[in-house]
Amino acid sequence: MLFILFFSWKNYSQLTPITPDTRVSILTVGAANESHSLYGHTALRIHDALNGFDYIYNYGMFDFRTKNFILKFVKGDLQYYAAAYSYDDFEYNYRVENRSIYEQILNLSLEEKQQLFEKLNVSLNPETKFYTYKFIDRNCTTKVIDILNQVLENKPIQKKNITDATYREVLFPYAKNHFYQKLGINIIFGTKVDEQETKIFLPFDLYENLKTISYKNKPLVQESKTLFKATAVDYKSPIWDTIYCLLGILLIVVVFNTKTTRYIYFGSIGSIGLLFSLIGLYSFHKEILWNYNIFLFNPLYLLLIYFTIKNNLEWIKKTAYLCLFSLLIYVLYMINKVHLFIVLPIVVTNAIILLRLIVKKEKLLSSVK
Repeated sequence: MLFILFFSWKNYSQLTPITPDTRVSILTVGAANESHSLYGHTALRIHDALNGFDYIYNYGMFDFRTKNFILKFVKGDLQYYAAAYSYDDFEYNYRVENRSIYEQILNLSLEEKQQLFEKLNVSLNPETKFYTYKFIDRNCTTKVIDILNQVLENKPIQKKNITDATYREVLFPYAKNHFYQKLGINIIFGTKVDEQETKIFLPFDLYENLKTISYKNKPLVQESKTLFKATAVDYKSPIWDTIYCLLGILLIVVVFNTKTTRYIYFGSIGSIGLLFSLIGLYSFHKEILWNYNIFLFNPLYLLLIYFTIKNNLEWIKKTAYLCLFSLLIYVLYMINKVHLFIVLPIVVTNAIILLRLIVKKEKLLSSVK
């Protein structure tokens, strides 16, 4: 069935010429609470009412059924793809998800519309439809910008509202109701996302920039519409997905100061750090390279467990001091980082347990001497 639909659409698109009445628009879809929908979505619409042609060109398609999906995503070679389908299907899908749809109709010449239409159709060919997804550099928004700038003179769609904000600071509010996702994103990202945000990579940033862009002495956007307005929903995070849950877990670790809780805690922290180290070697994502969060989630905690099991007092003390020194470096580096507050409970917990361990081992070493 999909095979028939694809070829019937392909033949139809080839027979349907662009006319002066054809409208080209950028659609911006509102955010939702699923992990893949937190940042909104961007797509292109080609609409000719006279010819009955109304299709969406979507560069944000991916398949959860892809073999080794998570590993491919982490590695940075997960293949997204372009697809075209009817606007009615597009709108129905986002109405069901209760996500707003905003349309910005572009002020393009007939020739530019035709060139864009041809490039869009070429991008759907089997040999060109797939692309390697990158969180900042190549996604549904940047792909739309790229194909439009190929058609328009002097690549006019560029970021105008540049501030001192970093990519991390721009991303931070999007996961406000999803504490563990916010925490996970910020501890897995490295130095790249702390660079100044100088390019458009998010749907609503494109939406805002388009309002101010001129093209051939006219506004690039000739008309803006709200095609569907989502119903406001008062979303409340479940208690397990809040900082209070993390504080509760860390409080248990601190209060129940036993060897078992320390092993479990240091084992978890150290394993996360080891994972960060391996991902840095394994992944093509520039966003997760040079991850300074390894000073907080330090693989040395695994060595600390080993020396504790071996009851090697001297190396327990040395490793604990080294972990404490790494923690101090981390705090100093994090002073101006937006995610300091959400990792601070882990910083404090690490410091308390390390200091307790150092004091205890110092006493034991003194008694031995």
